[in-house]
Amino acid sequence: MWAPGVRRLLARGRQCVFLWSRLPNAVLHQGFLRCTQCKDSRYTLAEFQHLDCSPPEPSADDLDDLYTPEQREVILQVLNTASREELAGIKLLRGRKSANIVEYREGHGPFTHLQSLLEVPLFKHKTIMRVCQSILSPLQEPGKREKRFHGLKFIKPDVEKKQLLAAKTIVSIVFGIRRIAWAHVDQNLTVLDWNQEESHRYMKGPYLPSLYLEEISSAVSKIPKADFFILEKPSISIQNTNLFPVTLHLRTIEAMLHGLLGAHYLEDRRHRVLSVVRTAIGKHFQLMVGEARTSGRELVQQLMVDSVTQEHPRVLFPRDALPRYRRLFQKAGPDRGEELCDALLQAVAFYEFLFSNS
Repeated sequence: MWAPGVRRLLARGRQCVFLWSRLPNAVLHQGFLRCTQCKDSRYTLAEFQHLDCSPPEPSADDLDDLYTPEQREVILQVLNTASREELAGIKLLRGRKSANIVEYREGHGPFTHLQSLLEVPLFKHKTIMRVCQSILSPLQEPGKREKRFHGLKFIKPDVEKKQLLAAKTIVSIVFGIRRIAWAHVDQNLTVLDWNQEESHRYMKGPYLPSLYLEEISSAVSKIPKADFFILEKPSISIQNTNLFPVTLHLRTIEAMLHGLLGAHYLEDRRHRVLSVVRTAIGKHFQLMVGEARTSGRELVQQLMVDSVTQEHPRVLFPRDALPRYRRLFQKAGPDRGEELCDALLQAVAFYEFLFSNS
């Protein structure tokens, strides 16, 4: 129970504690209220209806005033000394944001005050406050729930995150009935290579392992070198007997890609070929309709447009290579371009999984 003379009342959606006092020699219903939060003095009951004791919203000019000198020192120490990989482990600093901080430091010197963060691309006032809070309380921001969807858990086998962060480039590979497509992407989400290899001899005649090895080896010889190779995990259940030939085909390609691309595993005992569940990519880009994944073709087309029209696009296509990629994409057509789309989206999702999981 509250102490005598104290009442908790609600003003404009916020709880404020008021001390109820009575004027000497006053009538019973004539009193005043004093808010113990804002410390303002007397309010009549009529004035209470319009009382707003909520603290003023911080303006964009007082970022440094929101933190103590000790807190500012901690935040600036991290921003000025952490590497790109270390910054990427902080909430909201995944991908381009961590790169922008490093580039700003290299061009303008270390940050001397928090206000200068507003000069870094992609940083707004609210974003900076959340980043600072993440640095001061790295486990979890107050009032924020952890995301339910954690993409890294869908990538197998398990590899230490520091190894993944150290990777400069990855190749994302998606394979289907007639073709193998790949996207070579770096940590800045710049597309270095994007292509596919077709084979019309798949699924023809009797099952011949030598034919599969010949065709897949031809595709692997054209796939660029990278620190990790990310394969799409076939989603067709082996229990579906009607699709058994398709399932066998996909599992054979997957096994051969693991064997050909992971040839150095016996030397250093490190997995360099990983698999990611197809539905995880669909959920990340909101391409799921029930349990089925829809086409990502329109999303990829928009990514190519944004690469030219936006200053800081989600995915960067080099200007000299973009016309070639567009011709390849258009030539593939709606039916033959799905593997291309999926390979690119899988690469983007992998890095965003990596940088968004602390």
